[in-house]
Amino acid sequence: MRTAVETGGAPAAIGPYSQAIRNGDLVITAGQVGADPASGELVEGVGAQAERALRNLTAVLDAAGTSPERVIKTTIFLADMADFATVNEVYARHFSPPYPARSTVAVAGLPKGALVEIEAIAMSGEAG
Repeated sequence: MRTAVETGGAPAAIGPYSQAIRNGDLVITAGQVGADPASGELVEGVGAQAERALRNLTAVLDAAGTSPERVIKTTIFLADMADFATVNEVYARHFSPPYPARSTVAVAGLPKGALVEIEAIAMSGEAG
């Protein structure tokens, strides 16, 4: 059964989607950009946006009853692949070995003009 996950610890959805969906042992998040949850405004710079996006992602995971340690797959969307190293450095502070499987892609644009967006799939509960 699909259950929507919502938290004020991350920016509210700006369209017809959920911050995350829990279904069985999986939690699948929507992409998180580097926007401050209180103001909805993007923070400045790709490093700061990556940090804020990962904090937002952690808030959504927490609301779903899971954590970054339970993440099995992430996808990172970059407005510019030249920012890969900066985002990778920030990312490495939020995850520990064994690292989640990951894809990183450059895209033509992101919501609100963001420089980075990150989504995740995590295990919930005590499974796996």
